[in-house]
Amino acid sequence: MAVTAGIDVVGVVVPARNEELLLPGCLDAIEAAAAAVAVPVHIVVALDRCSDASAAIVASYPSIHKVETDAGNVGAARGQGVDHVLRLACGTPADRIWLATTDADSVVPPDWLSQQLGLAGRGWEVVVGTVIVDDWSDHPPETGPLWHASYRSVEHHPHVHGANLGCSAAAYLDAGGWAPLETDEDVALLAALAHRKVIRTATLPVVTSARRDPRAVGGFGDTLRELAG
Repeated sequence: MAVTAGIDVVGVVVPARNEELLLPGCLDAIEAAAAAVAVPVHIVVALDRCSDASAAIVASYPSIHKVETDAGNVGAARGQGVDHVLRLACGTPADRIWLATTDADSVVPPDWLSQQLGLAGRGWEVVVGTVIVDDWSDHPPETGPLWHASYRSVEHHPHVHGANLGCSAAAYLDAGGWAPLETDEDVALLAALAHRKVIRTATLPVVTSARRDPRAVGGFGDTLRELAG
């Protein structure tokens, strides 16, 4: 189990809108990643206008918290999730809280949090990760190759994904938090964090869905559809 100097509490926030099919895999993976670190990890699912069994699924995980919102907005949902983490971590200095976020249709690797905390221990305040897709079956055959040709899964990569992002709570609060945007909320937050110590790494990739019915208009799913025309 990884022991990390400088961080006392970790918060993981997952926005979800009608994710009953993919949410269990997401939460199982986060719990495995949380078990690999030696500090408390608060996992919060922000249920945004859910009308399916997502809330019941979260309730079946005793250690996972939920907040419910009618915002209809992924940026606002992420923000409410972080607010709940900060309430749970009340009394802990912001520079000793690490915030990580992923998506409900994504699966983080077992060392996702331990690697982020290792980087935090080396002085990095923001960790920007990459994503991979392991199932292209919903798309035309050319979509996968086109995406791989345009995507740079390397150190110092140029990409930003809400499915794979972490930062100190001190940096997050200084940046003003998640903007209530329906898309590109991750790009906006990173722009506000640009003056902090930011590392872009491909060492902790998150598996994300390439489904053709994405929840966020203008997000990753729409980008993939545009690749195939």
